[in-house]
Formats: sequence, C-alpha cells, structure tokens
Amino acid sequence: MDRRPGLSVRLKLTLSYAGFLMLAGALLLAAVWVFLLRGTPTSYSFPDLSNLPLVFQRGSFGPAVFGPAAVVVMAFLLVFGLAGGWVLAGRMLAPLTRVTNATRMAANGSLSHRIRLPGRSDEFRELADAFDSMLAQLEAHVAEQQRFAANASHELRTPLAISKALLDVARTDPDHDTGELVDRLHAVNTRAIDLTEALLLLSRADRRSFTREPVDLSLVAEEAAETLLPLAEKRGVTIETSGDFTPMIGSQPLLLQLATNLVHNAIVHNLPANGHVWVATSVRTRTVVLTVENTGEKLTHELVSTLTEPFQRGAERISTDHAGVGLGLAIVKSITQAHGGTLTLAARAAGGLRITVKLPAAPPHTGG
Repeated sequence: MDRRPGLSVRLKLTLSYAGFLMLAGALLLAAVWVFLLRGTPTSYSFPDLSNLPLVFQRGSFGPAVFGPAAVVVMAFLLVFGLAGGWVLAGRMLAPLTRVTNATRMAANGSLSHRIRLPGRSDEFRELADAFDSMLAQLEAHVAEQQRFAANASHELRTPLAISKALLDVARTDPDHDTGELVDRLHAVNTRAIDLTEALLLLSRADRRSFTREPVDLSLVAEEAAETLLPLAEKRGVTIETSGDFTPMIGSQPLLLQLATNLVHNAIVHNLPANGHVWVATSVRTRTVVLTVENTGEKLTHELVSTLTEPFQRGAERISTDHAGVGLGLAIVKSITQAHGGTLTLAARAAGGLRITVKLPAAPPHTGG
C-alpha cells in the first residue's frame, strides 16, 4: 500500500514533548509576571488586578526586565524540550524498532527469529511477547504444512509408481496373467482414490465451507457404529454404544465422517482377538461430548501426541491390513476445529486409546 511520506512517530513525540513543555513554561512565566505587578495587593495571594495594564508599559518592570528574561527562559525550554524529547522518544520507541526489525525478517521468510524483549511488563513488551507467540505458531504451522505436502506427495507417488510398474510388466510380458494384473491395478487405484477423497475432505473441513443444521450427535455415533459393525465382527471386536440426546449445530455429513473415522480407528487398531470399543455421548454445560475408547497395545505419550498429524500412523500401525491413508485422525481434528470444538487423545493405562471430542451444544431453542 502506497502512502505519502510523513513525520516519524519519534519526531511527533519530540514535538509533542517540546510543545507541552513550552506551554507549561509560558503559563508559569505568565503567572509569575502577574504576581510581580507593582501595587498594593488586595490579599496575600492575588495582586491588585487594576494594575494589570502596567505590565504592558515600556517603562514598567514587566516589559523592561521580565520580558527579556522570559524570552531567554522560553528559548532554553524550547531547546531543552526538543533535545530531551528526542532522547526520551528514542528510548521509549526502541522496543518498537526491535518489533519492526523482527517483522521485516518474518516477511522475508525468517520465522525462527524471536524478539525476546527484556524488562518488566508494559504495552511494548506485551506486543513483543504476542508477536513472538505468533511467530512460534506460524513456524509450527508452516513446518506442519511442509510435512503434509511432502507426505502427501509421497503417498500419491507410491500408487502411481506401482501402477506404472504393473503396466510396464504387462507391456514387456504379454503372457502375464492379466486377471491378477487388473486386480492389483484396481486395488492400487482404489487406494489412490481414497487418498484423494480424504485430502479433499480435509481441505473442505479446513475451509469450513459447509452448511450447518441441527444434529443429534448420539444418532450420528450410533449410525457410525452400526455401519462398521460387520468390520468389527470380522475382527472379533465388540462395540458398545451409550448416550443421551446430544443436540448441536453442525454439518451432519462431516460429523458422521468424524464418528466413522474414530470408530474405524478404534476397531482396526485393537487387540488381535476379543477387543472392545466403547462409544459414548453425553451433554455437559453448553457442550456435547463424544468419547471413543478401545483396547489395544500400550501407547506412549510421545506417539499419542503425533497421531493427529497427517500420515502419522505409528510404527506398529503401518503393516495392518486396514491401515488406511493416514488421514483419519487428521480429518477428525480438522472437523472438530471447524465446529469450534476440541479434540483430546490419551493413552489408556490398560492399553489402547481414549479419544474425546467436545463440541458446542445447540442453544435451547434449536435443540428440538
């Protein structure tokens, strides 16, 4: 944005300091001038104001003696005010200069720089601390986006490379079993399509471009559990659902995707046999809660803290037959944030994972 050149803040503050100092000096000299009037005072505090015209007579004490002295004093106050104001303004605005330099560095791509302004708390230090916090969040966000782009490129390149290899085999070996080749190509393309759809869903949730409507989260959770019941029975996992009416405002398709991802994750990453999944919904003050727990291997805190990052499955999760594309919990996190909620992951002491989603409840008049 182009702007016309103007006075710097430091110069404005300097002129303001000097101006106020001159005004205070003028008022003080005027008061002294009045109280030095010759004549008989009517009280100990005020002179005889009837003698006020004597101040302007050339032969009087005022113009002849006090006037030149006042000019000298005012000139000194002007110089002192400008010099002192310039120094004081510079010292006061020094933290702002550091903030400006840090802003320029950030604009040039250096997000690792921090101001770290020393001293006690004041407006400038609060600004510097807020700016440092913003830089830290931006740096983390950019790093996350870079990891996401690299992982997405890798995940998309893998099925394409496999497809190319299969097609090369078919071209160089015409006698190869085409039925097996077609099946493998179908599986690879299905995975690529699933990954692309997951990326689109993640982008849609991040943009928050969806229609909001009244939703009962308990029904959404039950629908997700019923949909995945065949998979649970196939893997020997028991699903238990419980909960009351949990009204909220949001996107029913996205919330169904959220619940489906959570239940699917709980089923797939469970014990090899006799596993359990608990799905519960509840209502708290202005909040609806969806909790999904499952049995399974014991997880470390470090691993749990990374599970919501895109393409992070955990070392023991990649080899499973239903490992997915690594975006399940990342999509859950984006949908939760898009609805103004919070997502919490915690390892269970007995093994497995407890995932809690807290979302804003619907106002009373929209709950029906």
